[in-house]
Amino acid sequence: MVDGNAGRKQVAGKFASFQELLAAKADPALVELLLKGGKDILESVGSTSPITTRGNPHWQHPIIAAEIQDGASILDLGCGEGGLLAWLADEKGARVQGVELDADKVAACVEKGIPVIQTDLDLGLKVFPDKLFDYVILEETLQTLRHPDIIIAEMRRVGRRGIVTFPNFGFWRVRLDLAVRGRMPVTGWLPHRWFQTPNIHLFSLQDFMDYAEEAGLWIIGVHVLESGESRSFRCGDNLYAEEAMVIFE
Repeated sequence: MVDGNAGRKQVAGKFASFQELLAAKADPALVELLLKGGKDILESVGSTSPITTRGNPHWQHPIIAAEIQDGASILDLGCGEGGLLAWLADEKGARVQGVELDADKVAACVEKGIPVIQTDLDLGLKVFPDKLFDYVILEETLQTLRHPDIIIAEMRRVGRRGIVTFPNFGFWRVRLDLAVRGRMPVTGWLPHRWFQTPNIHLFSLQDFMDYAEEAGLWIIGVHVLESGESRSFRCGDNLYAEEAMVIFE
């Protein structure tokens, strides 16, 4: 006959060892999340789990508007159809300039009266002199570039302050979906399959913060998107943030 108490003690001992291993090796926020409700959490990811949705695709814009002073000069890298620049020009009286590769989006900028240069960001920003702009914005594009470190250096060169936003690949659903399914996650905010995605440099919020420290970036502020709501950075957001915004100079 099996001693039930002995069995429970053995399981408890193994769990304690596992807990100690996690504490030593893993992200502390992930350890806390798993120990609070590992079974429920694992059931919320995988091929049968609900797809997460961004819900608030322009969450950054009010934060950017609050950061930027009236009449500031702004360069938007990968400006798309120029919606953000048009809004900042109207709301803030900003002097704006866009950079975009896609010809159709360049045409849309021109229709809005937004000055735009058609070029590949991976070629750099040599057309602009040093410190020409008060702010340089790079939204949801850094992870798609071949040389993201070069464009960050160029942002520092041509602008006084930089604003960069990106998806956080350290988000807990991404981590566990990959672990449970063994496949690259497809969600509402990462909608492409691995062979279709424009994202070629996958990094987490903590990865970027480590890079910022190494590169000597002075971080002014960090904001995140969690469950469709924007807020200021908190400890553990490398796990909880779906997207991040970092303001630096």
